Amino acid sequence: MSGVLGEVVAEIATAPHSAAALTLYALASTLEFEQAGYLFKLAKLRDLSEDQRRLAYGLMELMARGANRGDAWEHAKQEMDRLIRSS
Repeated sequence: MSGVLGEVVAEIATAPHSAAALTLYALASTLEFEQAGYLFKLAKLRDLSEDQRRLAYGLMELMARGANRGDAWEHAKQEMDRLIRSS
C-alpha cells in the first residue's frame, strides 16, 4: 500500500488505540458517507501533530478527487478496521 492511504495505515499501526489513530480512523470512516455530508468535527484536527494533520488533509483530498472508494480505499479501510479492532 502506498501514498496517503499507506501512510495513514502505518500511522494507525504505530499506536492503534491512540487519540491520533482514532481521529484518523474516524475521519476515514466519515469520508465513506457522502449522503451524510461527510460530517467530521474539524476541531479534532487540533489533537493531531502537524504530520498527522497532513495525513488528514490527504484523506480529504482523496475524497475531493473521488478516490474515497474503490479497491485501494477498501483495502486500506479494511486494514484500518483490523488495527483499530485489535486488542
